[in-house]
Amino acid sequence: MSRINMDGPEGNAPPRPAAATTSKAMKYTSLITLVLQTTSIILFLRVSRTSVGMKYLSSTAVTMTEVLKVVICLAVMLAQNGGSVRAVTHTIDTEILQKRGETLKLLIPAVLYTIQNNLLFLALSHLDAATYQVTYQLKILTTAVFSVTMLSKRIAAHQWIALVILTVGVALVQMPTGIEATTKKNSEGSTLIGLTAVILACFSSGFSGVYFEKILKSSKTSLWVRNLQLGFFSVLIALGGVVVTDLNAVLENGFFQGYNWLTVTVIFFHGFGGIIVALTIRYADNILKCFAGAVSIILSCVISYLFLGDFVPSLIFVLGTTMVIIATFLYGYEKPAVSPLLAKSRSDNVLTS
Repeated sequence: MSRINMDGPEGNAPPRPAAATTSKAMKYTSLITLVLQTTSIILFLRVSRTSVGMKYLSSTAVTMTEVLKVVICLAVMLAQNGGSVRAVTHTIDTEILQKRGETLKLLIPAVLYTIQNNLLFLALSHLDAATYQVTYQLKILTTAVFSVTMLSKRIAAHQWIALVILTVGVALVQMPTGIEATTKKNSEGSTLIGLTAVILACFSSGFSGVYFEKILKSSKTSLWVRNLQLGFFSVLIALGGVVVTDLNAVLENGFFQGYNWLTVTVIFFHGFGGIIVALTIRYADNILKCFAGAVSIILSCVISYLFLGDFVPSLIFVLGTTMVIIATFLYGYEKPAVSPLLAKSRSDNVLTS
């Protein structure tokens, strides 16, 4: 039975022209898709939370997103096993049900990811898409801090500089001036709720992401099995959130109250987001991923200003956004590795000088 090959070409032989062309096409396709997905999820979510009419319950939307992720994981595992349902059920039994200790490790990130997703819905109910998009880049800072403390990773000097620039840039974005300041005086409480939600989401994103990475690197369990374990807990926790926060509303108007094409689109983009990011990292690199993030920030600002009408950029906002984009590029920059021959040549020159 055929399987999907998730690895690169074997050996060190140069790729064939056809393979190289396909890889290049996949690289740019995944990047464009990432830009569209990142921008669309924010804008659609913002519109869906501020449109007129019965509002859908964000807790149910988070639940349906997690259900979709589980379905995606099962579909990928099915494809990897040549369509064999028996092979997938065997994997679930041996890797998830029988290894309860390993499965329980995913409980913590599942709780945090579910809380984080609910916080993002809350944030975009109170913040314009541009402010949210820029502020959410603080997750780079929190991820870096948790990577140092939990994984003992070393952060290069230029990356620390990038983190300082990022923090200053995000701080500038939160300083409204002129007309924008006057407008925001009437909604300071709402803005504070939104900012608090997005900052808490940044901390949750940083910790849960690093924790999940630590789990992945500590065992040889398949990434898709880990995602399925994560999704299993996330669905249960999300359903618990529905019961705790919105049970009366669900009993009165139903689980899918307020759902429309916007809601379904938000769930679709959110559910497939992780796969799109994985494809980008697989076929592109971190610099191009950062470039996609920067383009998404710019698109969010432009669309919020031109079409949504809920955002008026100030000079300080533009300056802060520029700093965030520069910091994103700088943090993702990796110095090219020095080849062994060049390193030896430099060493010989030092010894003979």
